[in-house]
Amino acid sequence: MKKRALKVDLDATDASILKILQEDGRLSNSDLAERVALSASPCWKRLRRLESSGVIRGYQAVLDRHALGLGVVAFVSISLDNHTEKTCRTFEAGVLAMPEVVALHNTTGQHDYLLQIIAEDFDSYSEFVLNRLRSLPGVKEMLSTLSMRELKASSKLPLRSS
Repeated sequence: MKKRALKVDLDATDASILKILQEDGRLSNSDLAERVALSASPCWKRLRRLESSGVIRGYQAVLDRHALGLGVVAFVSISLDNHTEKTCRTFEAGVLAMPEVVALHNTTGQHDYLLQIIAEDFDSYSEFVLNRLRSLPGVKEMLSTLSMRELKASSKLPLRSS
């Protein structure tokens, strides 16, 4: 099981660094330092602290799913037939191995898990759900909701400084 990072206190400069990097993670340290009104060395030290504390987990490219021919976004709520640790871990491991699943959340309420799935088209989505997702051990019930249009993506986090 993954360890949770301890909450890190951020001042206004740290929050500014994080907001800027969420917009453009490829900025050079000197450009970042200029934008947050620091010299290069203190900016670099803050950046390394944010990375080593786990606040910054990595850097990645944000891809356009439409340009890649991925037209379907679906959210699937799943209930398991039992809640033993073995059933949950087996289900989670199976889902984590599926590249079509871009987000997996263990939830409270009526269902046990919420998955975000991206597929090329409705036929490929149907094939994935019927032949792969439904066949995972422990799956009792599935409820799919298809996105008609994405209005806001979740690639950025809201930040507050202390």
